Amino acid sequence: MLRWIKSALGSWFAWGLLALLAPLALMGQEGREAGEGSPTVSRLPNGGDWDPCCAHPCTNKGVCLSYPDRSYICDCTDTGFHGENCTKPYLGTRLKLLLRPSPDWLHDFLTSDRFVWRIIDAVPYLTNAAMKYIYMTRGDMVDSPNRYDSDHPYPTLHAYFNETYYGRTLPPVPHHCPTPLGIAGPKVLPPVEQLVEKVFARRKFLPEPHDSNALFQYYAQHFTHQFFRTDYAKGGAFTKGTGGVDVSNIYGLTEQHRRGIRLFKDGMLKYEMVNGEMFPPYLKDVEGVTMEIPPHIPVDKGSLFALGHPFFVLLPGLFMYSTLWLREHNRVCSILKSEHSDWDDERLYQTAKLIITGEVIQITIEDYVQHLSQYKLRMRYRPEVAHGTRFQFDNRINVEFVHLYHWHPLVPETIKIGEKDYGFMDMAFSVKPVLEHGLDQFIQALSRARAGKLGARNHPKYTLPTLIKSLNIQRNLRFQSFNNYRKRFDMPPYETFEELTGETEIAQVLRDLYGHVDAVEYYVGLICERPSPSITPLTMVNIGGPWSVKGLVANPVSSPKFWKPSTFGGEVGFDIIKAASLTNLLCNNMVNKTGCEHISFKVPPDTLM
Repeated sequence: MLRWIKSALGSWFAWGLLALLAPLALMGQEGREAGEGSPTVSRLPNGGDWDPCCAHPCTNKGVCLSYPDRSYICDCTDTGFHGENCTKPYLGTRLKLLLRPSPDWLHDFLTSDRFVWRIIDAVPYLTNAAMKYIYMTRGDMVDSPNRYDSDHPYPTLHAYFNETYYGRTLPPVPHHCPTPLGIAGPKVLPPVEQLVEKVFARRKFLPEPHDSNALFQYYAQHFTHQFFRTDYAKGGAFTKGTGGVDVSNIYGLTEQHRRGIRLFKDGMLKYEMVNGEMFPPYLKDVEGVTMEIPPHIPVDKGSLFALGHPFFVLLPGLFMYSTLWLREHNRVCSILKSEHSDWDDERLYQTAKLIITGEVIQITIEDYVQHLSQYKLRMRYRPEVAHGTRFQFDNRINVEFVHLYHWHPLVPETIKIGEKDYGFMDMAFSVKPVLEHGLDQFIQALSRARAGKLGARNHPKYTLPTLIKSLNIQRNLRFQSFNNYRKRFDMPPYETFEELTGETEIAQVLRDLYGHVDAVEYYVGLICERPSPSITPLTMVNIGGPWSVKGLVANPVSSPKFWKPSTFGGEVGFDIIKAASLTNLLCNNMVNKTGCEHISFKVPPDTLM
């Protein structure tokens, strides 16, 4: 009887989740239906001596293919739609569309305090059902295998096999289109410097409305830079990194680098004791490791530390996280050593690295993504729910994801450590604030420093050169428009500038710059969009979410053959991953444990008073 009741309740909630959570992952990929006919040959109504695919006429993820006579077809295969421009839904698609709530409504629902979230969180069966739905549908939104690269506006094998390229979610705008965005907007885009001054430059510091702190800001940067490794020497389309969470920001990208920072004893990493605390080793004491500091950056080369990522020696917040993970790795090695006294250094090191990878994913999903989304549904790392499904444990970093994550507005103007105020440049090119005040006090200071609002006119002046470089790269790579990315991720395009921004002043600035809302550039739209209940505007949530979830859950440690106790040295290692949290990372590795359990990605209430 109890089993029947559980099954009935579970089915009811599962069906309810399909309706209530429906584009949490922005709807799954529509299957190809029987009776799908050949594409219709079409012509643009106004003709024109240009490639008709410049107009992006194909809707609902249909693929445009043009011909020499300026006709085109829309290939609607596997979209759930048919007809000219893929606008006619099949019956199954029509039913799904009827049940699909709007992205705005659903997002408001997910970020509102409803009793249903407490029920789901209290029942493991329902929690797993929710996580499975999220993993599957968000994963379906990401192309796998990768079809596009930045050199071709059409699918190629090169895009898949040449992993020195970032992937592309949308192909580049074809060459020789009437305008840089296709057919909309001006023939010449506004100068980047003018755009930055009018739209991005900070007038005054705007605080993050959800009380996010600098600890959150630095975590975002530290986590993403393990796979955001643009090879600028080759151009913005190329990467030095791999396809996801490889913890190279902790251990190094090459084997020479990884071996250089190993202690080769009990699996541990090298360390330096400074003022009684464990820190990474000095670079001068490590062979085979270079930090590749650009010559124009004013740093004391003799005081550099050997870290997994060369950039992390330039900012104290990134150095702080590097130190925490160094201590955590060595702590895990000590636990594994006591459990497996017969293991050699290599096995201890490799197993600890697997555990650290699991910890990084768990903390990122359950602490970082939870805070970022502001969902009341509690996010969980449960990779086993995707096992035995169509989920593909493969990932590729998309170049659009790299540029979505330029979150410089989060940077605060000052950080107060003890009785000393540090400005932006005081926190650049030096890790002295960490060494001077100690890791514990530095962490406490970051937790009390309020981050900036992620929106227009809030980029610090010191980060504007980086922003200018990024916008130029996006133009060189011929990113499609902001509205096209909304359509690709199942969101309706904005019809007016006021609808996009939610106000009138920035709307008028964008109108003067672009003329038409369909010509608003990708990153410009992401930042200028009206605020949402999450840390980021809605479009950033709904297109960044699939890339994030796919990359986290597709990691090898999450796959069926890896995700088992024996991979991690038995239940002891497996339990370290399952118990991982920001709180435990801090409390296990701070010298003074007092108050560590209260530190989060949110400014403490007493600081706001």
